[in-house]
Amino acid sequence: MTHIEQAAAIKLVTDLIAIPGKSTQEGRVVQFLRDAMKRAGVSDSQVAIDDANKRSSSGGEIGNLIVKLPGTKRGLRRLLMAHVDTVPLAVGAKPVRNGDLIKSADPNTALGGDDRSGAAVILNTLLTILKHKLPHPPLTFFWPVQEEIGLLGARHVQPRALGNPKLCFNWDGGPARAAAIGATGAYDIHIDVFGTPAHAGAHPEQGASAIAMASLAIADLTTNGWHGLIVKGKHRGTSNIGIINGGDATNVVTSHVRLRAEARSHDPKFRLKIVNAFRDAFTKAAKQVRTDAGQPGRVDFQAEHKYEAFRIALTEPSVVVACEAIRSIGLEPETRVSNGGLDANWLTAHGLPTVTLGCGQSAIHTTDEVLHVPSFLQACEIALRLATA
Repeated sequence: MTHIEQAAAIKLVTDLIAIPGKSTQEGRVVQFLRDAMKRAGVSDSQVAIDDANKRSSSGGEIGNLIVKLPGTKRGLRRLLMAHVDTVPLAVGAKPVRNGDLIKSADPNTALGGDDRSGAAVILNTLLTILKHKLPHPPLTFFWPVQEEIGLLGARHVQPRALGNPKLCFNWDGGPARAAAIGATGAYDIHIDVFGTPAHAGAHPEQGASAIAMASLAIADLTTNGWHGLIVKGKHRGTSNIGIINGGDATNVVTSHVRLRAEARSHDPKFRLKIVNAFRDAFTKAAKQVRTDAGQPGRVDFQAEHKYEAFRIALTEPSVVVACEAIRSIGLEPETRVSNGGLDANWLTAHGLPTVTLGCGQSAIHTTDEVLHVPSFLQACEIALRLATA
């Protein structure tokens, strides 16, 4: 059994982390991957960049990167994937190693191990196979873009472009023994609150503040348990208002506030109840705030279904094979269901049941994010076994 070259794998992941590439700005990361593969002998005919960015609601400078290798032995085609974008907080990260951990030397940035560690895992697998001429079944390597803003790269990939794989594996977070077999579903919520402008000093009573309306709605949701962690009997979910924009001056009653929120739950019906609770709260609040002439506010409320929840069976071939690979390096697999969205949500919806494996990052999306090097190296070993078994 060929083992990975640890120093080379660690250099790959630190080099990838150092490249800025938040969602929609992944061009430099994709170029790094292409250059590394070209040096290893991957031909241009084996590499494709799709037009997912052109079909994405967020645009973007580049599409998904897909590489297909013909098998050198008979077997089912296998897909290995990991997204290449990071959250904005990771832009400017300066990876440094301290013992078993890699973190950003800049205390004001996240690391970006989510998911450059996954991207490095599958790149290292491809390079190791080519360098050592390891026998392998047909393989597809897939680096989707725009995961962090709604799984948009995975959503807009054309499944046929992936070569009809029968076993699918995604790397994105947690210890190497972790195998996520399901994940939550989510709605993206856009809310525009409209009031009436007025001079805030001379005649504030002639105005109706959109900020006041939004504040009442948020207080209502919080007081009644519909914001944050939501538990209603046997039903559970989460919601969050993450963006609020409005107002230009303190001496003007604000007439427009724009908010963006999300609602998540594994239960589609309960998820819709969360969305409806948001709609009701904002509609009610807009009616409560009026001008002195009795003119209330109004709300434009839009909820977009981002991705559906899924759960694949423990007997699904991808799960069985993944767990065998985890055991092969001496770990006991830990199957779990994620409360966050995964590219596997959309791959599974495309008819490609996908298990998501850990690659060592933790405290993601925060300035405390770290990559546990031993876990990352274990993930590289697991990926190599999955690609060559």
